[in-house]
Amino acid sequence: MNEATIGDADRAYFNGAIKAIATQSSVLVSSSRYLNHAPLRALIAQEMLRRNGPDLPNTAYIPEVAQIFHDLEDMPRIIQLFEMEKARLPEFRRWLEEKRLADFTIAELEHCAPGTLGAAIREFMVNSGYQLDLFFQEVQVVNDFTYYLRQTALTHDIEHMVTGFGPNHGGEIALLTANMHAKARYFHPELSAFFSRIAYYLKAKTILKDGLHYPEAMVVNLEAEYRGAEQGRNWKMPLMLVNWRARVDQQIVDIRRELGVTPAEEGLWLDTNRLCNEDDPDYRPALQAAE
Repeated sequence: MNEATIGDADRAYFNGAIKAIATQSSVLVSSSRYLNHAPLRALIAQEMLRRNGPDLPNTAYIPEVAQIFHDLEDMPRIIQLFEMEKARLPEFRRWLEEKRLADFTIAELEHCAPGTLGAAIREFMVNSGYQLDLFFQEVQVVNDFTYYLRQTALTHDIEHMVTGFGPNHGGEIALLTANMHAKARYFHPELSAFFSRIAYYLKAKTILKDGLHYPEAMVVNLEAEYRGAEQGRNWKMPLMLVNWRARVDQQIVDIRRELGVTPAEEGLWLDTNRLCNEDDPDYRPALQAAE
């Protein structure tokens, strides 16, 4: 017998204000354009409830969900918000006017000294097996919006390098959280929400999957959320606005000091992927991982 029984008094307290609204529709209809999107409902339910199996890695279907969110945006309103914030925020206006893409090549960073941002980017491109250009690769920069898409995709891993939040389970959560806080403190709430839309989805699905299936990863999740919020609220501006091309010859420690990127600790959560990614060759179920 399951003693965790939700009773009538509980339902009355939480559901008492529910009102039935009649409709002639033969299908689900809602005031939320997101709930009305059947493929999005299915993807979110699946991605928030499933395990990170070897057949479907943790990153599965991120492009599909991102595309749906972008398709559902009120783009005239988003462009209006861009213009409003350009008039209010000099750094944002300058970033969009200059359009300095961080599409670095290995060759142009060969001269960078050890400890500089350029050296870290070069090492990442040579040794990691990954590429800076991980999203919106086919988008052509023709206006402010397309520049935003391309640049923020290109700089994700640069932000990992500068913040010290590595590309691992804890580091990804910390970087997501830091960006959310920094953008919410800087931009108009509507534009901040747009900039963080995909991040909200990624964080929500990760929290639920960790909470349901990977308890040790959930402990890391909470620590990473705290550290990310702490750091992001110290940034002098959202890191998306930084001209990284102008800083390749700077020491990373100096960049951190100038941008308020503190505290930053190297090597946090290095092996945390094994706690929740079942496609990781070092994955261990919770009982083994706790030893």
